Amino acid sequence: MDKFIVSARKYRPQTFDSVVGQAHITTTLRNAIRQKHLAHAFLFCGPRGVGKTTCARILAKTINCEKITAEGEACDQCTNCRSFNEGSSLNYFELDAASNNSVDQIRDLTEQVRFMPQAGTHKVYVIDEVHMLSTAAFNAFLKTLEEPPPYAIFILATTEKHKILPTILSRCQIFDFKRITLRDTVDHLTSICKKESIPTEENTLQLIAQKSEGCMRDALSLLDKIVSFSGGTLSYAQTLEHLNILDADLYFQLLELLKQQQLSESLLLYDGIHQKGFEGDQFLSGFAEFLRNLLVSQDEKAAGLLDVAEGFKERYRLVAPTFSAGYLVSALNLINQTEVQYRTARNKRLQVELALIKLAYLQQALDLSAGESGSKKKITDSPLAFRIRPIRSVRKQSPPASPPSNLPEAKLIIETGSEPPPIWQNPSSTKPATPLPATVSTPSPKLSALSKIRGQFAQAKPTSSEEKVIDLEIGSLMEAWSVYTEDLREKKNPAVPSFERARLECVGSNEFKVISFNNIEQRFIEQERNPLYEFLVSRLRIPSIQFQVFVGEPDPAEQQNIPVTLSSRDQFQAMLAQYPLVETLKEKLGLDLDY
Repeated sequence: MDKFIVSARKYRPQTFDSVVGQAHITTTLRNAIRQKHLAHAFLFCGPRGVGKTTCARILAKTINCEKITAEGEACDQCTNCRSFNEGSSLNYFELDAASNNSVDQIRDLTEQVRFMPQAGTHKVYVIDEVHMLSTAAFNAFLKTLEEPPPYAIFILATTEKHKILPTILSRCQIFDFKRITLRDTVDHLTSICKKESIPTEENTLQLIAQKSEGCMRDALSLLDKIVSFSGGTLSYAQTLEHLNILDADLYFQLLELLKQQQLSESLLLYDGIHQKGFEGDQFLSGFAEFLRNLLVSQDEKAAGLLDVAEGFKERYRLVAPTFSAGYLVSALNLINQTEVQYRTARNKRLQVELALIKLAYLQQALDLSAGESGSKKKITDSPLAFRIRPIRSVRKQSPPASPPSNLPEAKLIIETGSEPPPIWQNPSSTKPATPLPATVSTPSPKLSALSKIRGQFAQAKPTSSEEKVIDLEIGSLMEAWSVYTEDLREKKNPAVPSFERARLECVGSNEFKVISFNNIEQRFIEQERNPLYEFLVSRLRIPSIQFQVFVGEPDPAEQQNIPVTLSSRDQFQAMLAQYPLVETLKEKLGLDLDY
């Protein structure tokens, strides 16, 4: 039985051209090799499984190749290339900084740098997970990294660039690796399946690529695991079961049930999902991604953001226009809030079911908030119980002349709809009656909440043209001010002194100013603004009265009556001026005053 080699090792790229999804880095490195502009230190940083260590190994093999091709690739035929592929090269050293992060191990490495290469032109040192080195190890490595021998090249690789000291970053040429796209991952998996003669479907490979989240190593590991699980084949259903992923078809069914407000069926569908072993957070996360894909599908410009299986793309495009963007955004917000509350909830299943209940009536809630009339009852296609035809309004007119006494009793006939307005009709007469002139009013359009409030306010305003507008006078204002001050005094309100000392000035027919002497008095008056306004309106009968409170300088005559607060020093000096013997007493007793 041959020894099995996992696909991540078996199909590890051996040349720059075979590296997947990092063309911006491989092109730069090949050009640097061809032009002989290689730096002495490189820093490869990026997510896991995107090719950092692979590119470091390819670079180390290529720069020592004896017959580099015109494209800057290794020949894989010379002695140095063969020894590198066999793992016996003496010019390549790889150190795992996660387990060799002490300062002594870095010193041993710097000691080895002093020896020239025995074969080839360069000695390459690759330090993987370099962010795990201690601060002392970094400091011991600084001098060697800044001025290494001309034959030494250092390649540092890390997934956490922010943990590396700035002094290290400034000495390296930095290359940022990016996540491998869904399309590149699928193409690479397809080529491997063809080489291994594994029957598969593109939807299955897209599912694996989505689960790997841009990490090629994870994608290859998932491929090996699913092939072993399914007995050498790849099927969509078995991949869903093995990866524990909810099919998008379930979300389409759920959304249709919620749209039709089939709440019981929606809860039963979620119960079936829960019985399969899917936790609530998995369901919420998948449903949020599904709603996001629907929102993206509404705009052709954003179609590139739709990373789903090809079999579902057309279905997304067909279903997306049936929902408004406002509904999808509100649903995403609701799901996001549920995910936050799910982590701390005791009854986690209830949180998910409550979210489904809200989603079932979300569209009606949006309609109500937009001002549309509606009921929160379940939407049905049953006909209305009855309809009411609007009654046309008739303009009031002076009563017509009384009918002759010899005529039979007249009847008032009122018709609705498109029939003529009320007429006086003689039942025994054959002469057609003359209809009264009438003004037909069309049904008024539906008013929004703001329009209704404005209409009520307009009806509440007095319409009498005989109402007189009273101008504000300083005499009546002072009198009302005094009455209000007395009311405050009876209530023992601390604002009484502020009201007594305030100065009033009329600045218009319905506006006046209140001038206080300091900020404290201004605050006391402002606290009484609402009751004071109501009192002045009822007292002066000026509905539109306005006033503002300012802080100003008091009059010189009033300034003399304002009590001055003395400091401790000023009080002592005033006491000495009135009682000189206090100073003598202070000296005899040896007192030291603390001002």
